[in-house]
Amino acid sequence: MSWQGWAAIVFWVAATLVNIRVANSGARWARPFVAVLFGVTLLVLWQGLVTGLNVSPVILPAPSAIAARFAESLPLLWGDFTQTILKGALAGYVIGCGAAVLVAIMVDRFPFLQRGLLPVGNFVAALPIVGIAPILVMWFGFDWQSKAAVVVVMVFFPVLVNMVAGLAATDALQRDLMRTYSASNRETLLKLRLPAAMPFLFNGLKIATTLALIGAIVAEFFGSPTRGMGFRISTAVGQLDLPLVWAEIAVAALAGSGFFGIMTVIEKAVTFWHPSQRS
Repeated sequence: MSWQGWAAIVFWVAATLVNIRVANSGARWARPFVAVLFGVTLLVLWQGLVTGLNVSPVILPAPSAIAARFAESLPLLWGDFTQTILKGALAGYVIGCGAAVLVAIMVDRFPFLQRGLLPVGNFVAALPIVGIAPILVMWFGFDWQSKAAVVVVMVFFPVLVNMVAGLAATDALQRDLMRTYSASNRETLLKLRLPAAMPFLFNGLKIATTLALIGAIVAEFFGSPTRGMGFRISTAVGQLDLPLVWAEIAVAALAGSGFFGIMTVIEKAVTFWHPSQRS
């Protein structure tokens, strides 16, 4: 192994010691600092080992090669991001999560739906995405609509289960108090049960952000126009253009992290009253 590999290992050891000391300090800036330094350490270690061990770019390209490919492919990556994330994943996410919330309210209102629909939902949620995606592509075509349909199937039942659990989270004392105030079923739902269900709902929504990205990208492997992240990954692998594959993976990771972060910010604004959000 060349000096680049040994230098990367030394940097990794030194950064780990710094991270341990900063994490134990308890400072307010420690958490973001540790996360950033840990990420930089992984990239430096990756670059050093790939360079020091002369790893073939076909097996694992160096971060510098991925960054260069990323920079020169920005228009291509933006087009794929628009097709997969902004059209397929986002549309399916909004439709699936919105439908899940409405169905959860109906399930809570009519107990026979809970006994009949939830077991069917658990069965559908267990179906492999690689089996559902080709069928939905045949039904809805090769454009973003079929990817949105796959995302709807993937996000619907996790959000539904969390929302149903949230609507049932209020205790008997709280419901008796609302009846004492002569509150109708609608008022009880709007002023007691829906607010109490928000922490459960946002747990489901945050889980669904990851599922939406996975579903949209995987669906593009089974049929897509000449753009999209899944399409680009499959064609780039066939051309042995691994830096482009990793650039697409980086875009997906950044999009997923940003999507999750947005939902976390919205959760803090909506559920500021919940003990989990108190500093």
